[in-house]
Amino acid sequence: MAPIQLAPAAQSHKEQNEPPALHERAMDNLRYIRETMERASSFTGVPGLGQVAIGLTALGAAWLAAQQATVKAWLAIWIVEAMFSLLIAGWSMDRKARAAHMPLFSGPGRKVAFSLSPPLFAGALLTAVLFRAGLTNAIPGMWLLLYGTGVITGGMFSVRVVPVMGLCFMTLGAVALVAPAFLANWFLAFGFGILHIVFGVIIARRYGG
Repeated sequence: MAPIQLAPAAQSHKEQNEPPALHERAMDNLRYIRETMERASSFTGVPGLGQVAIGLTALGAAWLAAQQATVKAWLAIWIVEAMFSLLIAGWSMDRKARAAHMPLFSGPGRKVAFSLSPPLFAGALLTAVLFRAGLTNAIPGMWLLLYGTGVITGGMFSVRVVPVMGLCFMTLGAVALVAPAFLANWFLAFGFGILHIVFGVIIARRYGG
C-alpha cells in the first residue's frame, strides 16, 4: 500500500503546531544563562551602606584609640573594631543577598568570601607576631596592605569599583609602612574610615545599598 501523502496546506498546518525548534530553545536557554550571569556579576560582597557603616565605626574607633595611653589598649580598640566590622559586613551581605534573591554563599558571593578570607587570616597571625616582637608600628600598614589585597582578589568576582578600592588600600598601606609611627592611627582612620565611606557611597548609588 502506498504511503499517504499530506496535502501542502495540511502539511504546513502541521508544522505550525509543532514545538519550537531545538536551536530556538537552546538560544532561549543561553539568553537566560547570560542574563543570570550578568545579574550575578554585579553582586558586591559588602553592600554600599554596609561599607558606610563600617567607615563610620572605624572613625569612632580611631578617635577612641588615639586617647589610649598604651599600645596594648590602642591595639585592643582596633581589634574590637575589626570584629564589629565583620558583624556589620556579614549582616549587610545577608541583607543584600536576600533583597537580590541570591544565595549568600553561592556563585560570586562564595568566591568573594574565599578570596578575602586568606589575607584576613594572615593579617590576624601577623598581628600577634608583630606585637610579640615589639614591631607594633608596622601593624597599621600591614593591615591596610593585606586588606587591600583581599579586596582586590575578591573584587575580581564583583563590580569594577571594588578592585579599585582594594588598590587604594594597598597604596595607603605601602605608604603607612614607611611613614612615621605617630601617623599610624591617622592612616587607619583614612583607610578603614574615609575610604570605606567614599566607596560605600559610590557602590550604594550605582549598584544599590
